[in-house]
Amino acid sequence: MSHHPLHLGIDEVSELNQELSEKSAEHVIEWAHNYFDHHMVVTSSFGDATLAHLAWSVSPLIEVVLLDTQFLFPETLSFAHELQQRMGGNLTTVQPEGIAADVELWKLDTDACCAVRKVAPLERLLEGRHAWMTGLRRDDSTMRSNTQVVALEPFRDVVKVNPIATWSDADAAAYKARHGLPENPLTAQGYASIGCWPCTQTVEPGADPRSGRWAGQDKTECGLHELRVSRVKVSSR
Repeated sequence: MSHHPLHLGIDEVSELNQELSEKSAEHVIEWAHNYFDHHMVVTSSFGDATLAHLAWSVSPLIEVVLLDTQFLFPETLSFAHELQQRMGGNLTTVQPEGIAADVELWKLDTDACCAVRKVAPLERLLEGRHAWMTGLRRDDSTMRSNTQVVALEPFRDVVKVNPIATWSDADAAAYKARHGLPENPLTAQGYASIGCWPCTQTVEPGADPRSGRWAGQDKTECGLHELRVSRVKVSSR
């Protein structure tokens, strides 16, 4: 089927965001999959199974990417592949380029480490794509409290889709319980927000889940999620 160019600006995305914010996460994913097809990619850290399960429940053909920094917990890697095998989903693992696996850049500069091991691989991944889907939720942190269901990422020339942006912690827990989803095994060990092992610590029950990330630093984000608004060009079926 032929594609035609479509310009999405602030007004168009605002309307889409308003409309889709009232829909279920499954509806949002189905819309995005039908609209962008293979021009969309989903990224998941596999801290839990929710986003990948949602995406593959809509279609196992949806590409879900794990950004393997080479410092992920082994449990996370196993968890991702076990879920992929269970659902027959389309899982891609992307690693950084130009840096050896044993280079401990995080000891010197965590921002630089994230830039090389997470942000740069994402930038390469999004080249030629028109949409990027993530599992961001407003409940994740104060920094993410304004996350929209559909937003523009003009710096990366993509539309960003966050189908569970409006979910509360209770919504996420209910979804996992309803579908009998396994937890990342690190959760039972006290890891509430799971990233790379050098920069992830356990947290006390009831504490901010992300307080275990880059503990003792002002840093709260890895740099993947740049929220900017402008006008971008995308393609649709």
